[in-house]
Amino acid sequence: MVGLIVARSKNNVIGKNGQIPWRIKGEQKQFKELTTGNVVVMGRKSYEEIGHPLPNRLNIIVSKTKKYEGENLMTASSVQEAIELAGDANIYISGGYGLYKEAMPLVEKMYITEVDTVVEDGDVFFPEFNAEDFDVEIGETGGDEIKYTRTVYTRKS
Repeated sequence: MVGLIVARSKNNVIGKNGQIPWRIKGEQKQFKELTTGNVVVMGRKSYEEIGHPLPNRLNIIVSKTKKYEGENLMTASSVQEAIELAGDANIYISGGYGLYKEAMPLVEKMYITEVDTVVEDGDVFFPEFNAEDFDVEIGETGGDEIKYTRTVYTRKS
């Protein structure tokens, strides 16, 4: 399964000044639950923002300029190559914009956390997609000051 996992604001922002523009207790829990024991594919900038491989999962970094190697750490030059390296494992594309855009035609499921906020001056956005290509399942809502809702988009056959 090729999945995509992202949190986005009401105005489609996923990043600002190289960071996720919110801190919401519990918001990243789904990311950990879905990706642990599986494969996470992320771009070089996303990886460098984190600064280390995520534990208990294979991290494949897509980069044409740098090579990352180590325990549970590999480099691919494209999303397609990352998918091939992952084999039969469940794959979660986890950003940023360029990877999401490249992966969009390949993903079977998108796990989108809709964050109930508007981010002014955001500089990284989630790419546009045709929601009619997917069945949509609205999940749980959480958060204290800022609410979020988990939504799963499953590509129609």
